[in-house]
Amino acid sequence: MSYIDYYKILDISKGATKADIKKAYRKQARKYHPDLNPNDKEAEKKFKEINEANEVLSNPENRKKYDDHGEHWQHADEFEKAKQKNQYQRSSQGPQGGYSEDDFSDFFGSMFGGGSPRGGGRDVKFRGQDFNAQLQLNLKDVYTEHKQTLTVNKKNIRITIPAGVVNGQIIKIKGYGGKGINGGPNGDLLIEFSIVNQSQFKRDGQNLYALVNLELYKALLGGEIMVNTFDGKVKLKIKPETENGTKVKLKGKGFPKYKKEGQFGDLFITYNITTPKNLTAKEKELFTELSKLR
Repeated sequence: MSYIDYYKILDISKGATKADIKKAYRKQARKYHPDLNPNDKEAEKKFKEINEANEVLSNPENRKKYDDHGEHWQHADEFEKAKQKNQYQRSSQGPQGGYSEDDFSDFFGSMFGGGSPRGGGRDVKFRGQDFNAQLQLNLKDVYTEHKQTLTVNKKNIRITIPAGVVNGQIIKIKGYGGKGINGGPNGDLLIEFSIVNQSQFKRDGQNLYALVNLELYKALLGGEIMVNTFDGKVKLKIKPETENGTKVKLKGKGFPKYKKEGQFGDLFITYNITTPKNLTAKEKELFTELSKLR
């Protein structure tokens, strides 16, 4: 993975404070947000880089590693451990020991893929960098399990998206991240789901919530109505004298539970009683008689 200057991405100096980073991130994120740049692949790429830069620089520990080790900051801990081990071995073997400054330079070069010009350093394997991606889906897309092809670093990856994933959830595709160093394992691809809800239902975990209008006559006298669920219509019985705001639960008519085949949440419906408009003279007369009876 090519080197990315996170400070340049956010347009800040290396001496930027935490507040400076936050302000710069918000400014850049607003500018390149996908909602403001629909179908703009370049803006989408820039938005991902901005988020990556913020994740690293807003974390003091990761920022220090990045400042010290640049593009290899994720291997900082491993490098420091290897460095300390190397120094210990050199000191324990004394001035006549088997390691020198040149050997350490060889080790450093092999760690970061440069290799040893003389072959004297020992190869050290390091895991590749994890890649992060965001996948936007409609709520209806995650109601059932389905397959989707993603393109990452010019490679097509066919993945199965389980039913019931939630907004912000991250799944890991093992081995599809950055290439390992010196034969080390590849990193992983971490996919974060952004779920867009354009339905009449509000989702909370595996449960769904909906507001259903109910005519005044039906609420008073009772009867039957057809209501929408996420996978079709169902018939509901209305009790006479149903009050406004009454809630009913349709068991198992909610959203599928993640990786629990055949299990669903519930659908909760709230009745909103509507009053008739544009009454005729006869209707007004009848309502007047009813009011006198009460």
